[in-house]
Amino acid sequence: MNYDKLLSDRSRKVEVSGIRKVFDLARTLKDPVNLSIGQPHFPVPEPIKQAAVDAINGDHNGYTVTQGIAPLRDRILHDLKKTYPAQDRDVVITSGTSGGILLALLAVIDPGDEIIIPDPYFVGYPHFATMTGGIAVYVDTYPTFELDPQKIRDAITPRTKAILFSTPGNPTGAVIPPDTQKEIVEIARKQGVLVISDEIYKAFHYDTPPHSPAEHDENVLVIEGFGKTYGITGWRLGYAHGPKAIIDEMMKLQQFSYVCAPSIAQHAGVAALDYDVTAIVADYKRKRDTLAAGLSDKYEFAVQGGAFYLFVKVPGERTGTEFVSQAIERNLLIIPGGSFSRQDDYFRISYAASDDTLHRGIEILNSMA
Repeated sequence: MNYDKLLSDRSRKVEVSGIRKVFDLARTLKDPVNLSIGQPHFPVPEPIKQAAVDAINGDHNGYTVTQGIAPLRDRILHDLKKTYPAQDRDVVITSGTSGGILLALLAVIDPGDEIIIPDPYFVGYPHFATMTGGIAVYVDTYPTFELDPQKIRDAITPRTKAILFSTPGNPTGAVIPPDTQKEIVEIARKQGVLVISDEIYKAFHYDTPPHSPAEHDENVLVIEGFGKTYGITGWRLGYAHGPKAIIDEMMKLQQFSYVCAPSIAQHAGVAALDYDVTAIVADYKRKRDTLAAGLSDKYEFAVQGGAFYLFVKVPGERTGTEFVSQAIERNLLIIPGGSFSRQDDYFRISYAASDDTLHRGIEILNSMA
């Protein structure tokens, strides 16, 4: 059979990510120094593990209601009422944050509609646009990775439906300041555009307290999740909160796609909300500072306030892809900046790793500068 004739244009436009290629390569190397993986390296806290085991043993293994189990939704809604007392926000539990973003775009994007995305961006954002028939419109943030509201304003057209960004960001770790968030929300409100704020790294703020653009407008859609915060990325548990009109559509679409978020993970999520990750976050801040100090003499980068990444300028005339290829030859796994951007002169380091791995990575990188 000629499968080329069967494949959709949508599928052809979605490329295998550079991250996935590095993950696949990691399985072929012996004891690599792996600073590529965008997930926490710490073990899942015991109370959360136990809650998952209890859910299995308690026979909570079937489908749940599409919007998520009541104990989890009610707890999140209770917390939202305290954070946003003047707003009427609704919640849907999603299959990961990526699932939540995809549902959100499916709910608002028609073919040809535009989605404004800051560059660099999470690797999935352009492909979410493609899969929903939308067009990604990029706003450059180099070299400081600060989001300029005027650039957002200039990028809006009659076809703009959404502004999608993450704070703290992946791959840069940049945190969007509250004043900038407020200005973007005001621009979006005036233009009738939906702000989608991806806050999967919300727990990982190191230098300032977390803020959300939802503080300034109840019409902001927020995507949050459990995977990064509690080390359960493979459990695929996230949630979205925002205006009821959008959440209702996401629920409807989830019913006919993901059906529901994984049942066991939802029950464990209730326990996760009571687990204090302060010590984990403090340890990651220390890792950030260790990595930055170790590379500061030979590399150009800005130390950012969140997530667990350092986005580093490639020294010399090499591209990010060329630099990463040379690093792999030295048994070091990092990600080329082109996986997250329309330009390829940076690379991403994840410091979600053991101290020994970090120090080995610093040694290799300094030998390559």
